[in-house]
Amino acid sequence: MNDGAAQRGPVLDDEQFRRLAEYGEVEHTEPGRDLYTSGDDTYDFFLLRSATVDIVRDATAIEPERLIYRGGPGDFLGELNLLTGQHVYLTARVVSAGTVVRIRAAMLRRALAEQVDIADTLIEAFRERREVIRGAAGNALELVGRPYAAETLELRTYVTQMLLPHSWLDAASHPGRSLMTLAGLGEDDLPAAMVNGSLLRRATPRAVAEVLGLTYRADGRPVDLVVVGAGPAGLAAAVYGASEGLVTVLLDRAGLGGQAAKSARIENYLGFPHGVSGESLTRLAMVQALKFGVRIHSPCAVSGLDLSEERRPAVLLEDGARIECRAVIAATGARYRHLDLPQWTTFERSGCVRYAATELDVRGYEDQPVTVVGGANSAGQAALSLAARGATVDLIVRGADLGARMSSYLTDRIRAHTRIQVHTSSTIRELGGEDTLASIVAEKSDGLRDRLASRALFCFIGADPVSGWLDGVAKDHDGFVLTDSRLPAGTALPFQTSAPRVFTVGDLRAGSTKRVATAVGDGAGAVSSVHEALADD
Repeated sequence: MNDGAAQRGPVLDDEQFRRLAEYGEVEHTEPGRDLYTSGDDTYDFFLLRSATVDIVRDATAIEPERLIYRGGPGDFLGELNLLTGQHVYLTARVVSAGTVVRIRAAMLRRALAEQVDIADTLIEAFRERREVIRGAAGNALELVGRPYAAETLELRTYVTQMLLPHSWLDAASHPGRSLMTLAGLGEDDLPAAMVNGSLLRRATPRAVAEVLGLTYRADGRPVDLVVVGAGPAGLAAAVYGASEGLVTVLLDRAGLGGQAAKSARIENYLGFPHGVSGESLTRLAMVQALKFGVRIHSPCAVSGLDLSEERRPAVLLEDGARIECRAVIAATGARYRHLDLPQWTTFERSGCVRYAATELDVRGYEDQPVTVVGGANSAGQAALSLAARGATVDLIVRGADLGARMSSYLTDRIRAHTRIQVHTSSTIRELGGEDTLASIVAEKSDGLRDRLASRALFCFIGADPVSGWLDGVAKDHDGFVLTDSRLPAGTALPFQTSAPRVFTVGDLRAGSTKRVATAVGDGAGAVSSVHEALADD
């Protein structure tokens, strides 16, 4: 899928092609017919028996129509949009008459479930094609903004997490200024998004999601399981639920991956000896969830629960929608804490205060002084990631011992790194600068203060549970949800809350171990309890 070249990627052999064709309907096509067009709400999967089809990116305000790929007999059309439900980015136009096999969405999901070898080939092809399309079809979703503004970072993080093909323009660059002039945009309109010809001023993830069709839309199909929260625990619950036959809906207020997606590198996760970034792990989990038919909707904010019917809990959305189901798994995790300091909000909005150290976050701080505050693994990983990019890092730790809450593999590397200065028994007391951060003041336990140059502050000081939406569910005094043995009766299933068909996993659960692997185990284990709870239906 690269400028018309025959870059096919994974292909179906003749026997697989015939097997898959049994799930569809044969159609004859003539030249000039569009099998689907950019902006369509949905589209079908096509096998090309004898027709030839061009995949093109439509002309935009600043670029002509562009050929992305030409598919011929024996090929197939489609990419991740088929599974995510988002609107179509490209147009499929017949250039040579022939026959195709149309496989509709429901039958495609059935084929993926029943034909494992075909599913592996298609999923890998869809993933590879999405990576190509992210560059070749980026103009279908164009973002322009100030690169370090918090609103811009939030939007860019969302489209990256959701694997959305897009192009990014710095408002200060020549292409960025040209687009702003062409679209009639001013500084107060940033960040802005051009989505299939529609202009969104002061664009937010939700606004973009609505235009692309990623927000929740009831389709009349019954739902077995609703998973709220798409961190590692929620993603695992969704994958295991759907793979074991439950019609599963996954909702998240912001994006995918939760706090783990913001981790620069997870080095103690089983199966990744060289470590894996939270962003990469999230992408893999998303594709896996889509493979098993999980319906993912984000941003999608949940406001509460209706437990009036014991066997049919309902998840209530902030926009007034209601999702009735047979069971709920709550995996909304926790919200980042911040320091109670003057100008915190100002620097947060300008992008100088960050709660993550992903590739996008650390970019631009080469040869710059930065501060990391926190004493657990996330802070240590952030410090090492920033130092590896050439930043000079001051690590502020409130406790007296760096190794009290941080893994030894991190502390050893931090102590040995020449670009990292550790300040134990220290607290940040002041932020300096006008619109952008220039310095921080750190105070030692003996009262001695030191002003340190700093262009950004990366904050990893913990989080509070996001449990306010769980109406009628028992919690501890800190707001964490009580499950199984922590409930007074002590007779609940593993991960079950005080509400019979509501389960809680990950950081939201009282007494949980705050590790990615533990969260994944929670998600998988909770699905077993869901099956047991539903067994008497």
